[in-house]
Amino acid sequence: MDSPPITTTATEVQLIDDSEEFRTLRRSFRSFAFPVTIGFVLWYLLYVLLSCYAPGLMGAKLLGHVNVALVLGLLQFVTTFAIAGWYARYADRRIDPPATAIREAHCAVVHAPRESAE
Repeated sequence: MDSPPITTTATEVQLIDDSEEFRTLRRSFRSFAFPVTIGFVLWYLLYVLLSCYAPGLMGAKLLGHVNVALVLGLLQFVTTFAIAGWYARYADRRIDPPATAIREAHCAVVHAPRESAE
């Protein structure tokens, strides 16, 4: 059975939003998410631009029928999973503990889906 949604008034939400702890938490998230997102988008655009404007380079054979384009394309997947793992570790260390402290400080008990399923 799902737990009922937590109701808060606008003033409670504003108090949380204005707190230094929440601003620090938001800054911590943004300091990770924005640079990594920009880096990944640039890496993806490099792949697309090389595909469009350097077909000779992208078609260069490395091993048998494996060319540079295939390797760079597969590296896009590797990069995606690496970033997801990196973020999970970052969130465990830097995002989740302060978020839990803020939740507990403001008496908001949130049940994760896996907890409510038990």
